[in-house]
Amino acid sequence: MSSTSNTTTIGTIGAPSRRNTELALLVFAVIIPVFAYINVGLAKEDTVPAGVLGYALGLGLLAGVAHLVVRKWAPYADPLMLPIATLLNGLGLVFIWRLDQEPQITTPQLGGAMAPGQLMWSTLGVALFLGVLIFLKDHRVLQRYTYISMVVALVLLILPVFFPARFGARIWITIPGVGSLQPGEFAKIIIAIFFAGYLMVKRDALALASRRFMGLYLPRGRDLGPILVIWALSLMILVFETDLGTSLLFFGLFVIMLYVATERTSWIVFGLLLSGAGAVAVATFESHVQTRVHNWLNPLELLNGGVTETAQAMYSFGSGGILGSGLGQGYSRLIGGIAPKSDYILATVGEELGLAGVMAILLLYGLLIERGIRTALAARDPFGKLLAVGLAGAFALQVFVVAGGVTGLIPLTGMTMPFLAQGGSSVIANWALVAILLRISDTARRPAPAPAPSTDAEMTQVVRP
Repeated sequence: MSSTSNTTTIGTIGAPSRRNTELALLVFAVIIPVFAYINVGLAKEDTVPAGVLGYALGLGLLAGVAHLVVRKWAPYADPLMLPIATLLNGLGLVFIWRLDQEPQITTPQLGGAMAPGQLMWSTLGVALFLGVLIFLKDHRVLQRYTYISMVVALVLLILPVFFPARFGARIWITIPGVGSLQPGEFAKIIIAIFFAGYLMVKRDALALASRRFMGLYLPRGRDLGPILVIWALSLMILVFETDLGTSLLFFGLFVIMLYVATERTSWIVFGLLLSGAGAVAVATFESHVQTRVHNWLNPLELLNGGVTETAQAMYSFGSGGILGSGLGQGYSRLIGGIAPKSDYILATVGEELGLAGVMAILLLYGLLIERGIRTALAARDPFGKLLAVGLAGAFALQVFVVAGGVTGLIPLTGMTMPFLAQGGSSVIANWALVAILLRISDTARRPAPAPAPSTDAEMTQVVRP
């Protein structure tokens, strides 16, 4: 054997991009909602629905285009996020279409069928997803707009005050020719950019300049200012817009990012104390919040000759049991209004897919959040770490407050279940959120550039005996 046959050369090994893994998962993410769509048609009309081919082609086309753009412009991005978002969005479309088959909740007064509109908003969301990946080459560019982000986020949060209340809350704005939008969904992304930029600069002062008292590091008065301002703003949102969900999301997001930036448990304690004090204070005089809390504490109380929506959701979960009644065979229409399509769509999942279906949906959300946290851990720059934590935290808080409200763990907040519930602003904003996380993960997982060649260095050789 020649000497060259026992000698190997160790060169640069590139990290796998995992794009083929993503493509394989996307196939399942499209097939599962298509089978669910067929299942609903068989349950309701005893025949395969006529629109199944269009639905399959449409969802497959959206997923395919998104995959090609990720393969081209973010080749090292996380391979699980896009399939999970596609699967949740596809299942949400199926559930909304399934509820459209109920004449009691598809009346013209309630807005009619909503699946076509949700499909249009989903397409716009994917278009924004593509735009973010194509034009946002480096997430660190967002750091330049820290304070502009703060102004834009405040404007978005304040705008609904000038529009009429709907369902007891001022969280929508109406644009002629477009429809109603919920600016708070976009504000959660923009405010995360502001928090990441602000805390990256101030974290040393917030973490180190403090005094120890009873095991807690007490921040200085000047450093306590930001959290007090955020607390006051969240209270103002709750008072003027009677929007419990957005105020919880807004304040909780800041406390999470503050804790991650400073690693001080005292910030969590202060955050919980301030949020508890604020919620109790507002609940003493705000009637809408009082109603939400009252229904939470007394879900089985008779109201206007019938039970509350919270009680109907409990009956839905109980009726579903472990495996559910089957897609299209539940009675979620009894919840009333469009609630089964928006606030209480998780109750529809619980009734028709049972505890197993609810756990599967929550597992998908948990996996998406875990990939966001993993992205934060892998990010090489402090701004990217904080932004990824903020976006994953905002997503997690939204899932928690909605799922907690529907299952009776906390009072109902009126937010939408990401990707699953009916809501154009929500689905567009969440696609943008996933795109930014993918951009950060692409930067984090991208192999470091090879060092410049040196004439003095030679490649390492391993000589086998």
